[in-house]
Amino acid sequence: MINNSITNKTNNEEASKQGLSIDSLDFHIVEYPDFFVDNSSKKIKCKNLGEKFASINSFFLDYLKEYHIPTGYVKLHSKNSMKYIRHTLLPFSVKILNTADKRISKLFNLKEGDQLNLPIFEYHIGDSKDSLVSESHLIAFNFCILDDLKIMNRICSKVNAVLRSFFERRNEVLAEVNCIFGKSNDKLYLIDDFTPRSLKLFPANGELNKRVNPYKIKTASDVKNYTDYLHKLMIA
Repeated sequence: MINNSITNKTNNEEASKQGLSIDSLDFHIVEYPDFFVDNSSKKIKCKNLGEKFASINSFFLDYLKEYHIPTGYVKLHSKNSMKYIRHTLLPFSVKILNTADKRISKLFNLKEGDQLNLPIFEYHIGDSKDSLVSESHLIAFNFCILDDLKIMNRICSKVNAVLRSFFERRNEVLAEVNCIFGKSNDKLYLIDDFTPRSLKLFPANGELNKRVNPYKIKTASDVKNYTDYLHKLMIA
């Protein structure tokens, strides 16, 4: 999940601590580092990774704009950074699942990787194993209001439909994607995350062969290979 920088003094100081910068009063600059955080919170360094993440993320955010999906993305600021409209980042993400992950497969007696009849939306605060929360949690603790949740769910449904179609045309199954939202002038925008951290793809024939399992990225080589594969799909 990306972080947010805003213009009042208190939040500027906090943004500075997080390594963020402010381009102007109207924009935020988000820089993507050259490392990947795996499921165990281990940082895996990889040369030019930030540049590739920015390229992939900007491609998909621009692609979603073509379908009238509101995104806060403006343009690439540099090879490894992106410019967004000034916004307040919502402190949770929406995970869209089209196939059964490990938790769902155990709960509902499914095989891991089985395609679901309908997508499942999950709300997560943070990246830990216990990050899953309900809509009631989000409302009760003032993370957002019910009307905003309804809007986000509609946006996520459209994002999922558009991306599933994009990858199906390339013989890929979109197993999972995370949507991160920001708010500006009471309007919701997609901010992130359409990078290899979020996009989980499997071949339509179900055979990984020599492909990297996106749920089991453990080495710099895994990061590079999966990222490069996503990059190739952009221009396929």
